[in-house]
Amino acid sequence: MMKENRRDFIKKSSALTALTLTGVGTAGTAMIGCTDRVETPFKSVEKTPPVKSGMKIALQARTEPTEEDIAFIQQMGLDQVVLWTDASKASAEYYASRKKIYGAAGINVFGFGNRSVHNQDSITLNLPGRDEKIEEYLSHLRNLGKADIAYTTYAHMGNGIWNTGRETTRGGASARALDLAKLETDGAGHWDGELYKTPLSHGRAYTQDEIWANYEYFIRKAAPVAEKEGVHIGIHPDDPPVPELAGIPRCIFSSFDGYKRALEIADSPNVGICLCVGCWLEGGTLMGKDVLETIDYFGRKKKIFKVHFRNVDQPLPHFVESFLDDGYADMYKILKALKKVDFNGVFIADHIPRMVNNSGTAFSVGYMKGLLERVIAEG
Repeated sequence: MMKENRRDFIKKSSALTALTLTGVGTAGTAMIGCTDRVETPFKSVEKTPPVKSGMKIALQARTEPTEEDIAFIQQMGLDQVVLWTDASKASAEYYASRKKIYGAAGINVFGFGNRSVHNQDSITLNLPGRDEKIEEYLSHLRNLGKADIAYTTYAHMGNGIWNTGRETTRGGASARALDLAKLETDGAGHWDGELYKTPLSHGRAYTQDEIWANYEYFIRKAAPVAEKEGVHIGIHPDDPPVPELAGIPRCIFSSFDGYKRALEIADSPNVGICLCVGCWLEGGTLMGKDVLETIDYFGRKKKIFKVHFRNVDQPLPHFVESFLDDGYADMYKILKALKKVDFNGVFIADHIPRMVNNSGTAFSVGYMKGLLERVIAEG
Protein backbone atom coordinates (compact mmCIF):
# COMPACT_ATOMS: atom_id res chain seq x y z
CA MET A 1 0.00 0.00 0.00
CA MET A 2 2.99 2.35 0.40
CA LYS A 3 3.35 4.66 -2.53
CA GLU A 4 5.91 3.97 -5.24
CA ASN A 5 7.86 6.58 -7.24
CA ARG A 6 5.66 9.24 -8.78
CA ARG A 7 4.12 8.16 -12.05
CA ASP A 8 3.81 10.25 -15.15
CA PHE A 9 0.54 8.82 -16.31
CA ILE A 10 -1.61 11.91 -15.80
CA LYS A 11 -1.16 13.40 -19.22
CA LYS A 12 -4.75 13.35 -20.32
CA SER A 13 -6.04 16.70 -21.43
CA SER A 14 -9.31 16.19 -19.57
CA ALA A 15 -7.49 16.02 -16.27
CA LEU A 16 -5.33 19.01 -17.05
CA THR A 17 -8.38 20.99 -18.08
CA ALA A 18 -10.07 20.20 -14.81
CA LEU A 19 -7.10 21.59 -12.91
CA THR A 20 -7.62 25.00 -14.47
CA LEU A 21 -11.17 25.38 -13.17
CA THR A 22 -11.26 27.77 -10.23
CA GLY A 23 -13.71 29.84 -8.30
CA VAL A 24 -16.29 27.07 -7.99
CA GLY A 25 -17.00 24.57 -5.23
CA THR A 26 -17.14 24.78 -1.47
CA ALA A 27 -13.82 24.64 0.32
CA GLY A 28 -13.04 21.41 2.11
CA THR A 29 -15.82 19.35 0.51
CA ALA A 30 -16.91 18.01 -2.82
CA MET A 31 -19.89 20.33 -2.87
CA ILE A 32 -20.17 22.69 -5.80
CA GLY A 33 -21.62 25.92 -7.00
CA CYS A 34 -23.63 28.68 -5.38
CA THR A 35 -26.78 28.66 -3.31
CA ASP A 36 -29.26 30.19 -5.76
CA ARG A 37 -32.25 27.97 -6.45
CA VAL A 38 -33.13 26.76 -9.92
CA GLU A 39 -36.78 25.99 -10.53
CA THR A 40 -36.70 24.79 -14.15
CA PRO A 41 -34.96 21.83 -15.80
CA PHE A 42 -31.77 22.42 -17.72
CA LYS A 43 -31.25 22.00 -21.43
CA SER A 44 -29.34 19.29 -23.33
CA VAL A 45 -31.54 16.20 -22.94
CA GLU A 46 -35.14 15.53 -22.05
CA LYS A 47 -34.69 12.62 -19.68
CA THR A 48 -32.11 10.90 -17.52
CA PRO A 49 -29.72 8.86 -19.67
CA PRO A 50 -29.20 5.16 -18.95
CA VAL A 51 -26.63 4.49 -16.24
CA LYS A 52 -23.36 3.24 -17.65
CA SER A 53 -21.88 0.02 -16.34
CA GLY A 54 -18.49 -0.13 -14.71
CA MET A 55 -16.74 2.33 -12.42
CA LYS A 56 -18.04 5.89 -12.54
CA ILE A 57 -16.84 9.13 -10.95
CA ALA A 58 -19.61 11.03 -9.20
CA LEU A 59 -19.70 14.46 -7.66
CA GLN A 60 -21.30 15.14 -4.28
CA ALA A 61 -23.43 18.02 -5.48
CA ARG A 62 -26.09 20.48 -4.38
CA THR A 63 -29.77 19.63 -4.33
CA GLU A 64 -30.51 23.16 -5.60
CA PRO A 65 -28.05 23.50 -8.50
CA THR A 66 -27.42 26.65 -10.47
CA GLU A 67 -26.58 26.77 -14.15
CA GLU A 68 -22.95 27.25 -13.15
CA ASP A 69 -23.09 24.09 -11.04
CA ILE A 70 -24.40 22.11 -13.98
CA ALA A 71 -21.80 23.59 -16.31
CA PHE A 72 -19.03 22.71 -13.86
CA ILE A 73 -20.12 19.06 -13.79
CA GLN A 74 -20.45 18.90 -17.58
CA GLN A 75 -17.11 20.62 -18.20
CA MET A 76 -15.37 18.00 -16.05
CA GLY A 77 -17.02 15.28 -18.12
CA LEU A 78 -19.06 13.78 -15.30
CA ASP A 79 -22.59 12.41 -15.54
CA GLN A 80 -23.19 11.13 -12.00
CA VAL A 81 -24.02 12.96 -8.76
CA VAL A 82 -24.89 12.00 -5.21
CA LEU A 83 -27.08 14.32 -3.14
CA TRP A 84 -27.95 14.94 0.51
CA THR A 85 -30.93 16.54 2.18
CA ASP A 86 -32.63 16.63 5.58
CA ALA A 87 -36.07 15.99 7.06
CA SER A 88 -37.58 19.17 5.64
CA LYS A 89 -37.19 17.90 2.07
CA ALA A 90 -37.21 14.12 2.51
CA SER A 91 -40.16 13.33 0.27
CA ALA A 92 -40.56 11.20 -2.84
CA GLU A 93 -41.68 14.29 -4.75
CA TYR A 94 -38.56 16.22 -3.81
CA TYR A 95 -36.24 13.31 -4.63
CA ALA A 96 -37.94 12.90 -8.01
CA SER A 97 -37.73 16.62 -8.73
CA ARG A 98 -33.97 16.63 -8.17
CA LYS A 99 -33.61 13.64 -10.45
CA LYS A 100 -35.59 15.49 -13.12
CA ILE A 101 -33.47 18.65 -12.88
CA TYR A 102 -30.17 16.79 -13.13
CA GLY A 103 -31.53 14.36 -15.70
CA ALA A 104 -32.45 17.22 -18.01
CA ALA A 105 -28.75 18.05 -18.10
CA GLY A 106 -27.71 14.46 -18.85
CA ILE A 107 -26.67 13.77 -15.26
CA ASN A 108 -27.85 10.78 -13.26
CA VAL A 109 -28.63 10.98 -9.53
CA PHE A 110 -26.87 7.82 -8.37
CA GLY A 111 -27.80 8.17 -4.72
CA PHE A 112 -29.57 10.36 -2.17
CA GLY A 113 -28.76 10.61 1.53
CA ASN A 114 -30.89 12.02 4.33
CA ARG A 115 -28.93 13.56 7.21
CA SER A 116 -31.93 13.34 9.52
CA VAL A 117 -31.76 9.55 9.57
CA HIS A 118 -28.01 9.15 9.01
CA ASN A 119 -25.68 8.42 11.92
CA GLN A 120 -28.33 8.83 14.61
CA ASP A 121 -27.41 8.02 18.22
CA SER A 122 -31.06 7.29 19.02
CA ILE A 123 -30.75 4.28 16.71
CA THR A 124 -27.22 3.16 17.51
CA LEU A 125 -27.56 3.58 21.30
CA ASN A 126 -31.28 2.80 21.76
CA LEU A 127 -32.09 6.24 23.10
CA PRO A 128 -35.64 7.68 23.43
CA GLY A 129 -37.31 8.04 20.05
CA ARG A 130 -35.50 5.09 18.46
CA ASP A 131 -38.55 3.50 16.87
CA GLU A 132 -39.77 6.84 15.52
CA LYS A 133 -36.35 7.52 13.98
CA ILE A 134 -36.22 4.06 12.44
CA GLU A 135 -39.65 4.59 10.93
CA GLU A 136 -38.40 7.88 9.50
CA TYR A 137 -35.53 5.94 7.93
CA LEU A 138 -37.92 3.41 6.43
CA SER A 139 -39.95 6.28 4.96
CA HIS A 140 -36.73 7.58 3.41
CA LEU A 141 -36.21 4.19 1.73
CA ARG A 142 -39.79 4.10 0.48
CA ASN A 143 -39.49 7.61 -0.93
CA LEU A 144 -36.29 6.68 -2.75
CA GLY A 145 -38.06 3.70 -4.23
CA LYS A 146 -40.93 5.86 -5.47
CA ALA A 147 -38.43 8.28 -7.03
CA ASP A 148 -36.52 5.39 -8.67
CA ILE A 149 -33.25 6.21 -6.89
CA ALA A 150 -31.48 2.99 -6.01
CA TYR A 151 -28.80 3.96 -3.49
CA THR A 152 -28.36 5.70 -0.12
CA THR A 153 -25.42 6.00 2.30
CA TYR A 154 -25.91 5.22 5.98
CA ALA A 155 -23.58 5.47 9.01
CA HIS A 156 -23.98 3.81 12.41
CA MET A 157 -21.27 5.32 14.63
CA GLY A 158 -23.00 6.10 17.91
CA ASN A 159 -21.19 9.36 18.55
CA GLY A 160 -20.30 10.58 15.11
CA ILE A 161 -17.21 11.78 13.29
CA TRP A 162 -14.45 13.28 15.45
CA ASN A 163 -11.60 15.65 14.75
CA THR A 164 -9.14 17.70 16.78
CA GLY A 165 -9.11 20.78 14.60
CA ARG A 166 -7.61 21.47 11.21
CA GLU A 167 -3.94 21.16 10.36
CA THR A 168 -1.97 21.89 7.23
CA THR A 169 -1.04 19.59 4.40
CA ARG A 170 0.90 20.24 1.18
CA GLY A 171 1.38 23.89 0.35
CA GLY A 172 -0.25 25.01 3.59
CA ALA A 173 -3.70 23.75 2.59
CA SER A 174 -6.06 23.33 5.55
CA ALA A 175 -7.26 19.78 6.19
CA ARG A 176 -9.18 17.81 8.79
CA ALA A 177 -6.98 16.09 11.36
CA LEU A 178 -7.31 13.84 14.38
CA ASP A 179 -4.73 13.36 17.11
CA LEU A 180 -5.90 10.79 19.67
CA ALA A 181 -3.51 12.22 22.26
CA LYS A 182 -5.44 15.50 22.25
CA LEU A 183 -8.71 13.77 23.08
CA GLU A 184 -7.56 13.19 26.65
CA THR A 185 -7.95 16.87 27.49
CA ASP A 186 -9.68 18.64 24.62
CA GLY A 187 -12.60 16.48 23.55
CA ALA A 188 -13.32 16.66 19.81
CA GLY A 189 -15.66 18.30 17.36
CA HIS A 190 -18.27 16.33 15.49
CA TRP A 191 -18.01 16.84 11.73
CA ASP A 192 -21.51 18.30 11.55
CA GLY A 193 -20.82 20.76 14.35
CA GLU A 194 -22.02 18.86 17.41
CA LEU A 195 -19.45 18.67 20.18
CA TYR A 196 -18.94 15.43 22.06
CA LYS A 197 -16.67 15.26 25.09
CA THR A 198 -14.40 12.65 26.59
CA PRO A 199 -14.31 10.54 28.64
CA LEU A 200 -18.02 9.66 28.15
CA SER A 201 -19.90 11.25 25.29
CA HIS A 202 -23.30 9.95 26.45
CA GLY A 203 -22.93 9.84 30.21
CA ARG A 204 -22.07 6.16 30.54
CA ALA A 205 -20.08 3.37 28.96
CA TYR A 206 -21.89 1.01 26.58
CA THR A 207 -21.08 -2.65 26.01
CA GLN A 208 -20.31 -4.27 22.68
CA ASP A 209 -23.34 -6.53 23.12
CA GLU A 210 -25.58 -3.45 23.36
CA ILE A 211 -24.11 -1.95 20.20
CA TRP A 212 -24.54 -5.19 18.26
CA ALA A 213 -28.10 -5.68 19.51
CA ASN A 214 -29.06 -2.15 18.48
CA TYR A 215 -27.61 -2.66 15.01
CA GLU A 216 -29.43 -5.96 14.55
CA TYR A 217 -32.72 -4.38 15.68
CA PHE A 218 -32.31 -1.64 13.09
CA ILE A 219 -31.06 -3.64 10.12
CA ARG A 220 -33.71 -6.35 10.43
CA LYS A 221 -36.31 -3.63 9.95
CA ALA A 222 -34.44 -1.74 7.22
CA ALA A 223 -33.26 -4.60 4.98
CA PRO A 224 -36.71 -5.94 3.97
CA VAL A 225 -37.91 -2.45 3.06
CA ALA A 226 -34.74 -1.78 1.06
CA GLU A 227 -35.28 -5.01 -0.87
CA LYS A 228 -38.93 -4.26 -1.53
CA GLU A 229 -38.13 -0.74 -2.77
CA GLY A 230 -35.08 -1.71 -4.80
CA VAL A 231 -32.78 0.55 -2.77
CA HIS A 232 -29.21 -0.37 -1.81
CA ILE A 233 -27.85 0.75 1.57
CA GLY A 234 -24.10 1.39 1.70
CA ILE A 235 -22.85 1.52 5.30
CA HIS A 236 -19.98 3.93 5.92
CA PRO A 237 -17.05 3.02 8.22
CA ASP A 238 -16.70 4.62 11.63
CA ASP A 239 -14.57 7.75 11.52
CA PRO A 240 -12.21 7.38 13.28
CA PRO A 241 -12.17 3.57 13.27
CA VAL A 242 -11.03 2.86 16.81
CA PRO A 243 -12.15 0.06 19.17
CA GLU A 244 -13.86 2.50 21.53
CA LEU A 245 -14.39 6.24 21.67
CA ALA A 246 -15.75 8.18 24.65
CA GLY A 247 -17.49 5.17 26.13
CA ILE A 248 -18.99 3.93 22.83
CA PRO A 249 -17.57 0.68 21.39
CA ARG A 250 -16.90 0.99 17.67
CA CYS A 251 -17.00 -2.75 17.29
CA ILE A 252 -19.03 -3.06 14.09
CA PHE A 253 -17.89 -0.73 11.33
CA SER A 254 -14.30 -0.19 12.46
CA SER A 255 -12.83 -3.44 11.16
CA PHE A 256 -13.01 -6.05 8.44
CA ASP A 257 -14.38 -8.66 10.84
CA GLY A 258 -17.03 -6.26 12.12
CA TYR A 259 -18.26 -5.57 8.60
CA LYS A 260 -18.26 -9.27 7.75
CA ARG A 261 -20.44 -10.11 10.75
CA ALA A 262 -22.73 -7.11 10.19
CA LEU A 263 -23.43 -8.00 6.57
CA GLU A 264 -24.04 -11.62 7.51
CA ILE A 265 -26.62 -10.46 10.07
CA ALA A 266 -28.31 -8.29 7.44
CA ASP A 267 -28.29 -11.23 5.02
CA SER A 268 -29.53 -9.01 2.20
CA PRO A 269 -28.32 -8.27 -1.33
CA ASN A 270 -29.39 -4.66 -0.68
CA VAL A 271 -27.16 -4.07 2.34
CA GLY A 272 -23.48 -3.47 1.65
CA ILE A 273 -20.63 -1.02 2.01
CA CYS A 274 -19.92 2.60 1.28
CA LEU A 275 -16.18 1.97 1.35
CA CYS A 276 -14.48 5.10 2.66
CA VAL A 277 -10.87 4.51 1.69
CA GLY A 278 -9.80 7.37 3.95
CA CYS A 279 -11.31 5.75 7.05
CA TRP A 280 -9.70 2.42 6.20
CA LEU A 281 -6.34 4.16 5.86
CA GLU A 282 -6.88 5.97 9.16
CA GLY A 283 -7.32 2.63 10.92
CA GLY A 284 -4.27 0.96 9.42
CA THR A 285 -3.59 -2.38 11.09
CA LEU A 286 -6.59 -1.87 13.41
CA MET A 287 -8.84 -2.74 10.47
CA GLY A 288 -7.67 -6.37 10.39
CA LYS A 289 -7.18 -6.33 6.61
CA ASP A 290 -5.84 -3.58 4.40
CA VAL A 291 -7.81 -1.76 1.73
CA LEU A 292 -6.75 -4.05 -1.11
CA GLU A 293 -7.68 -7.21 0.79
CA THR A 294 -10.99 -5.65 1.81
CA ILE A 295 -11.83 -4.70 -1.77
CA ASP A 296 -10.96 -8.18 -2.98
CA TYR A 297 -13.16 -9.94 -0.40
CA PHE A 298 -16.24 -7.73 -0.38
CA GLY A 299 -15.93 -6.71 -4.03
CA ARG A 300 -16.12 -10.31 -5.19
CA LYS A 301 -19.31 -10.65 -3.16
CA LYS A 302 -20.70 -7.50 -4.84
CA LYS A 303 -21.05 -5.79 -1.48
CA ILE A 304 -19.27 -2.52 -2.34
CA PHE A 305 -21.83 -0.04 -3.67
CA LYS A 306 -19.98 3.28 -3.43
CA VAL A 307 -16.42 4.41 -2.66
CA HIS A 308 -15.16 7.55 -0.92
CA PHE A 309 -11.79 8.11 -2.59
CA ARG A 310 -9.67 9.78 0.07
CA ASN A 311 -6.05 9.64 1.27
CA VAL A 312 -4.36 10.45 4.60
CA ASP A 313 -0.75 11.10 5.55
CA GLN A 314 -0.46 8.19 8.01
CA PRO A 315 -2.59 5.88 10.17
CA LEU A 316 -3.78 6.64 13.70
CA PRO A 317 -2.96 7.72 16.37
CA HIS A 318 -2.50 10.99 14.45
CA PHE A 319 -3.55 11.57 10.85
CA VAL A 320 -4.11 14.53 8.56
CA GLU A 321 -6.27 14.17 5.48
CA SER A 322 -4.19 14.77 2.37
CA PHE A 323 -4.46 15.37 -1.33
CA LEU A 324 -5.03 12.18 -3.30
CA ASP A 325 -1.46 12.13 -4.63
CA ASP A 326 0.18 13.09 -1.34
CA GLY A 327 -0.90 10.49 1.24
CA TYR A 328 0.63 7.19 2.25
CA ALA A 329 -1.60 5.03 0.03
CA ASP A 330 -1.14 4.36 -3.67
CA MET A 331 -4.55 5.35 -5.02
CA TYR A 332 -3.80 3.79 -8.39
CA LYS A 333 -3.51 0.36 -6.76
CA ILE A 334 -6.83 0.90 -5.00
CA LEU A 335 -8.61 1.76 -8.24
CA LYS A 336 -6.91 -1.19 -9.93
CA ALA A 337 -8.26 -3.48 -7.20
CA LEU A 338 -11.79 -2.14 -7.74
CA LYS A 339 -11.49 -2.79 -11.47
CA LYS A 340 -10.32 -6.36 -10.79
CA VAL A 341 -13.54 -7.18 -8.89
CA ASP A 342 -15.70 -5.46 -11.53
CA PHE A 343 -16.86 -2.68 -9.21
CA ASN A 344 -19.99 -1.23 -10.77
CA GLY A 345 -20.72 1.76 -8.55
CA VAL A 346 -19.44 5.31 -8.15
CA PHE A 347 -16.47 6.79 -6.38
CA ILE A 348 -16.32 10.34 -5.11
CA ALA A 349 -13.77 12.71 -3.61
CA ASP A 350 -14.64 13.92 -0.13
CA HIS A 351 -13.03 15.79 2.78
CA ILE A 352 -10.92 17.64 0.23
CA PRO A 353 -8.17 19.89 1.65
CA ARG A 354 -8.93 23.59 1.20
CA MET A 355 -7.04 24.95 -1.77
CA VAL A 356 -6.74 28.57 -2.84
CA ASN A 357 -9.46 29.68 -5.25
CA ASN A 358 -11.66 26.82 -3.98
CA SER A 359 -10.12 24.59 -6.67
CA GLY A 360 -9.82 21.40 -4.60
CA THR A 361 -12.79 19.70 -6.24
CA ALA A 362 -11.45 20.30 -9.75
CA PHE A 363 -8.00 19.07 -8.75
CA SER A 364 -9.38 15.89 -7.17
CA VAL A 365 -11.71 15.04 -10.05
CA GLY A 366 -8.94 15.68 -12.59
CA TYR A 367 -6.63 13.33 -10.73
CA MET A 368 -9.35 10.68 -10.42
CA LYS A 369 -10.10 10.90 -14.14
CA GLY A 370 -6.44 10.37 -14.96
CA LEU A 371 -6.29 7.30 -12.73
CA LEU A 372 -9.52 5.86 -14.11
CA GLU A 373 -8.48 6.33 -17.73
CA ARG A 374 -5.21 4.55 -17.04
CA VAL A 375 -6.87 1.64 -15.23
CA ILE A 376 -9.47 1.19 -17.98
CA ALA A 377 -6.84 1.38 -20.71
CA GLU A 378 -4.81 -1.35 -19.01
CA GLY A 379 -7.83 -3.64 -19.08
